[in-house]
Amino acid sequence: MSADHVKSIELIGAPTDAGAADRGASMGPEAMRVAGLQDALRGRGMTVIDTGNLNGPPNPAGPPVDGYRNLAEVVAWNQLVHNAMYDALRRGMLPILLGGDHSLGVGSISAISRYCRDNGKRLLVLWLDAHSDFNTSELSPSGNLHGMPVACAFGFGPSPLTGLGGHTPMITPAHIREVGIRSVDAGEKRFVHEQGLDVFDMRHIDEVGMRQTMTTVLADVDENTHLHVSFDVDFLDPEIAPGVGTTVPGGPTYREAQLCMEMIADTGRLGSLDVMELNPALDNRNQTAKLAVDLIESLFGKSTLMRDNKAAR
Repeated sequence: MSADHVKSIELIGAPTDAGAADRGASMGPEAMRVAGLQDALRGRGMTVIDTGNLNGPPNPAGPPVDGYRNLAEVVAWNQLVHNAMYDALRRGMLPILLGGDHSLGVGSISAISRYCRDNGKRLLVLWLDAHSDFNTSELSPSGNLHGMPVACAFGFGPSPLTGLGGHTPMITPAHIREVGIRSVDAGEKRFVHEQGLDVFDMRHIDEVGMRQTMTTVLADVDENTHLHVSFDVDFLDPEIAPGVGTTVPGGPTYREAQLCMEMIADTGRLGSLDVMELNPALDNRNQTAKLAVDLIESLFGKSTLMRDNKAAR
């Protein structure tokens, strides 16, 4: 499935913040719609079907139980996401999951991993985030599951999540690259190193630049690659994207983020997308949602490139 040729996009809203520390990400899907996502994608020549919002349980906002907050609710939402994403892919659509907190990444990755196994595709997940999201209940006293989705995808976590989609682990280090990381707990950092994840943190980006970083990240993408982008809006610097619950200074600038997205688009391999952790309750006149829409347009081919494309390569 190539973003150069995809004409049918399916928007799937998942309005929950059951896995998060702060309330408000449940309003993210509507904020994206208000910011004009559907019209922007149609302006890129795409057919866009908005399936509305999944209907999952409310957020009880309770304390952790056995190391996890709201586990039953997070599992229910992820099962809904898994079913919706897998069904969209099976029908030849390019699904865009509108979160919601990033615990939903478990449902998304499990569906895409299942689809790739079914169809002999190579999966590559680009995790664009300020956080590595590789916590476990032993490492995280908060029990917030939005800090654990990558660990769950690797098979570390509660079995109702790690077993989603019927294959544990869902991915291995070969299937994921994390970009923009700049906030990792000490225990989590050790665990990430033990598991051998490819992490392109902000120091790496500072040292070599976004262009070289993304050239390395995308170097082995080929025609058989299904590229899944899981875009946590806190990937961006909070100066330009304040509408998130877990702001971390020192993220990519507007131009660095645009270049990141444009280089992903250049591969022609984008097959699915998550947009996570947008919290309009913390935003300024929907500024962050509008920026997210702008960057998503770049993922689908909007480019600032003025010089001849052959000369640019």
